[in-house]
Parts: sequence; structure tokens; C-alpha cells
Amino acid sequence: MRTVLALMNRNRKLFFKDKGMLFTAMITPVILIVLYATFLAKVFRDSFTAAIPDMITISDELINGTVAAQLTASLMAVSCITVTFCVNLTMVQDKANGTRKDFDVSPISRGKIYLGYFLSTVVNSLMVNGLAFVLCLGYLFKMGWYMNAADVLWVLFDMILLVLFGSTLSSIISFPLTTQGQLSAVGTIVSAGYGFICGAYMPISNFGSGLQKALSYLPSTYATSLIKNHMLHGVFREMERKHYPDEMVEAIRDTLDCNPVFHGNVVGVNQMIGIMMGSIAVFGIIYYFVTLLPKGEDRR
Repeated sequence: MRTVLALMNRNRKLFFKDKGMLFTAMITPVILIVLYATFLAKVFRDSFTAAIPDMITISDELINGTVAAQLTASLMAVSCITVTFCVNLTMVQDKANGTRKDFDVSPISRGKIYLGYFLSTVVNSLMVNGLAFVLCLGYLFKMGWYMNAADVLWVLFDMILLVLFGSTLSSIISFPLTTQGQLSAVGTIVSAGYGFICGAYMPISNFGSGLQKALSYLPSTYATSLIKNHMLHGVFREMERKHYPDEMVEAIRDTLDCNPVFHGNVVGVNQMIGIMMGSIAVFGIIYYFVTLLPKGEDRR
């Protein structure tokens, strides 16, 4: 275990030493929150107000708080995944610059080497997304704060799950890559496409029924819904305190993807957590077996 920790620390230090990689990873959440607040706020606001009956009046503060919570939840859902691809560049760099050849002739097993890459990806991604979360909390405080300490802790738990999910996924995808250009291309595709398929850029409830059914099979759908449920929990609690009709609150939850449906059944929060844990376990097992491939098949 000491060897794995040493490898993890080595990879972690390389990440912080590479100013370009560090800057890219750190600036990504900042750019996302600016873009989300600038271009998506109106879309989310219109989607939210559409579920409110005309005879019911909701204060601007509550509307702004709801939109801000949805924005920040969507941002964190995307950032926790996409940042792992940027952070995982060390694995590919070692192959590109020949460092892996030194590791391969050392007495360190390949399993420990790849576990070191994985753990460093998790740690560095948590640090970057932790900064993003602090920025999100500041944005929520400015727009409308309805969270309590328990809500914040649950969101932190969701972040850990999403980072683990993203780290296992990025590790599998990054494994066969041998150049930084290849990983950059993959990272660009993931950054551009993931926000759509996970329902971050636009609620899945706005998609066609066929696409909704297809996306219900992807764990990313429940990852986004999970963090939305905990980020918006205080908002719904405030609506209940003000005795808004239950039908209206449920309609809003449906509109904001807080009640994802799989084969006609609403998936609960505990089930979403189970789906994420199961997905992490499955991808982790796949990554483990991929690292056991014969040396000639890892495209070093």
C-alpha cells in the first residue's frame, strides 16, 4: 500500500507542477458557471415558471433560488465528470514521454501503477471540484439560499460518487491512449456531449419520449438527478412550508428531472445512490481487468 500511495503522490505532484494542465482543470468550472448563469438561466427559469399555475404567485427570491440551485447542480454534475478526463492526463503523458518504460522494468506491479493513476485522479478531481463547489455556494448565497447543513453534506457525498464514477470511466477510456492529442480529443468530445446526455444543459423532461426512454438506461441520468434532488431539497422544503399545492410541487420536480422514470416507475433517491454505486463497481472491475491485459495490448 505504501508503494501505491507513493505513486499517487507522485502523480498528484506532477498534476500541480504542470501549470497548463492545472490551469485548464481549475478554469473549467469557472467558465462553466459563467456560461450557465449567462446562457442557461433564462431557459431554466422559463422551464420552472411553466409548471406554476397562473393563480399562484411565487416570489422572485424563491424563483431565483430555484434556478440558481438547478444551475449549480447541473454544473457540478458536468464538472465532476469532465474534470477527471483533464486530470487523468498523467497516465497518457507517462506513455508519451517514455516514463512508463521505466515503470515497466521496475519491480512494481502494473496493478499498483494503474491504481496509483486512479487514486491521484480521484484526489485531484475532488480538489478541483471542491473549489467549484465553493464558487457555487457563493452564487447560491447571492441568488437565494435555502440549503441547510444536511443538504450541503449530501451534495458533498454526491460529488464523491460522481468523481468516483468519472474517474473509473476516464481511466477506462484513457487506458489505450498514447498521446496527449488523443486524450484532448476525447476530453473535448466528452465535455461537449456529456452535458446533453446527462440532462445538465436541458432537462431530460423536455426531450422526446423516445430519447427519454433511451437516456433512462444511462447512469449519468441518475447522477444528475441525484445531485439536483439534494441541491433543490431546501427549495422544495420552502415550497411546502408556504403550503403550495402538492400537485404543483410534484410538477416542478418532474420538470426539473428530480423524479426520473424507468419503465414507468419513478426512481427514488436511494435507488439513484444504488445505481451510482453499482456503476462505480462495474466500471472499477472493468478497469481492473483492462489493466491485466498482456503488456503488448496496452498500446504503450
